[in-house]
Amino acid sequence: MKKTLKIVVIIGILLSLLFVLKYFRDANASEIIDYETEKPFYTSIVKEVVATGKLNPEDEIELKPQVSGIIDKILVEEGDIVRRGDLIASIRVVPNEQAVISANSRINSARLSYNNSKTLFERSKKLFEKGVISKQDFENSELSMEQSKEVLTQAQNDYKIIKKGTLTGGSTANTNILAQIAGTILEIPVREGDQVIESNNFNAGTTIATVADMTIMIFEGQVDETEVSKIEEGSEIKVVLGALEEEEFRAKLTFVAPKGIEQAGAVQFVIKANVNIPENVNVRAGYSANAIMETGNKENILCVKESLLQFNRITDKPFVEIKQKDGTYKTKNVEIGISDGINVEILEGVTENDEIKVWNIVTDETNEDEERSRRNNDTDD
Repeated sequence: MKKTLKIVVIIGILLSLLFVLKYFRDANASEIIDYETEKPFYTSIVKEVVATGKLNPEDEIELKPQVSGIIDKILVEEGDIVRRGDLIASIRVVPNEQAVISANSRINSARLSYNNSKTLFERSKKLFEKGVISKQDFENSELSMEQSKEVLTQAQNDYKIIKKGTLTGGSTANTNILAQIAGTILEIPVREGDQVIESNNFNAGTTIATVADMTIMIFEGQVDETEVSKIEEGSEIKVVLGALEEEEFRAKLTFVAPKGIEQAGAVQFVIKANVNIPENVNVRAGYSANAIMETGNKENILCVKESLLQFNRITDKPFVEIKQKDGTYKTKNVEIGISDGINVEILEGVTENDEIKVWNIVTDETNEDEERSRRNNDTDD
């Protein structure tokens, strides 16, 4: 009886072990990861550098007053087309009391000096006629009188300018703001009644209006220091405007800054390019733009998707995993060439027949989702 019981217990233990082993085997089998694979392919790669910037007029100026005062009239609006010499605005001069007093004082001083030199000249003239003084002394007194007269005239003119902003009888008043170039009024930052300050050596002055020739546009942007050595002045580039995404405009690179500017820890170099804008395309100053510059081009080369590459953590060298006949994967080092950020050239390491592991796991749930998506698409069609 005891022997029979032992046998039953042993058989029960063995059956339990077999059940446990089968359970874990089935569980492990259900967790086997299946990877998709992709093969290398032949294609062409164009390597490009993209610079961000803006589209601006090449010829743009700010109109500033020559005298301080108050805006009396503004004769144009933003967007108006003007010709060189057109009247943009007029300024009403508000004389500075202290400046008027000072100018008047200079007139009085200059008049006294002139009257004195005139008296000396008349006396010298009589003495010269009598032969008392030499001709040189007479001419010196005459020169002194003429110089005093010029000083008086200048003082009187300064007084008129301070009072009115212009000389009486002048052909062009300093109070008139004229367009210096033909173009479009881009901005008028002042209004009638605003006070403005003259432009001089010590003050930039108040901007009355900004005028630009919109027929000649340039791209102004920046390129990172890692890319600037790959571009050259005179090369043909493409410019894409943020507001007109479907259109590309031909341009020529005209300037690459010899000195970089540090911004947010990175060194940037300013670039400029003349942009060819067709007459039927309406653009505006300040459009955001991207300049696309080709730095390399290879045709019919063996490539893989750059996302398939992995990198050794120690050597930082690239490698891929190649599928073997038994379903396992073997690591293979590769030598890469030119890249456009999506595809990368393979110089050595794999052939077009190799199957390279894709790092997305294929599960039954994934397959079910894909099948469900296909059914939905068929229903929509």
